[in-house]
Amino acid sequence: MQQRSLIRIVVALAIYLGITYLGGDIGRTIMYPIRLLVTFLHELGHALGAIFTGGEVLNLQVSEDGSGYTTTRGGIRSVVLMGGYLGSALLGNILLYLGVRQQNGAKYAMYILALAMLFSGLFWHNSMFTTGILLLFCAVLFFIAYKTNIYAEVLMFLGMACVIYIIQDFNIGPRSDLEKYAELFVFPPAQVWMYIWLVIAIVVTVFNLRAIFRKSA
Repeated sequence: MQQRSLIRIVVALAIYLGITYLGGDIGRTIMYPIRLLVTFLHELGHALGAIFTGGEVLNLQVSEDGSGYTTTRGGIRSVVLMGGYLGSALLGNILLYLGVRQQNGAKYAMYILALAMLFSGLFWHNSMFTTGILLLFCAVLFFIAYKTNIYAEVLMFLGMACVIYIIQDFNIGPRSDLEKYAELFVFPPAQVWMYIWLVIAIVVTVFNLRAIFRKSA
């Protein structure tokens, strides 16, 4: 079991790296939906941070260029802000873990992710592109979970791609969140918080990989 899990992860990693660094324009086109998924998880992290701390979500935006934003009201602002980067890192690791270790859990996780996209697109509507792309994602994920037997591999790949993308993007992706976060905590500055968040994301990923292989042993 441990060797099988390792092989699956290595193959998924090789596919990701091959598409990203050797795929050229075709590779960038293939990875475009992954980029939008990472953005959605980032914004969903903000939304969940607001909801879990007593706030509410007004709207959620996923833009064509891969950027996004979430408008919230109430809640604990520091949790809402860090919920984007750290929340998406945690969600990506959960997808990776379930894809590798939990066959049935992977199917239900894909249903839940599809429903989260459906809910966000309809009830936190902010643009036709956001709603359209989230409904399309929802339909594709639901089809994969309901009609195919590759849902675990797909979920594992999505989780791995999200985690790698989030860690690679630490210097750009959460910049606006870091600037706002630094306003709440005058010291340390945003540059320091950036590395603190990066270390937390890496530690979460390391513990996740240890859990995957420890349970596989």
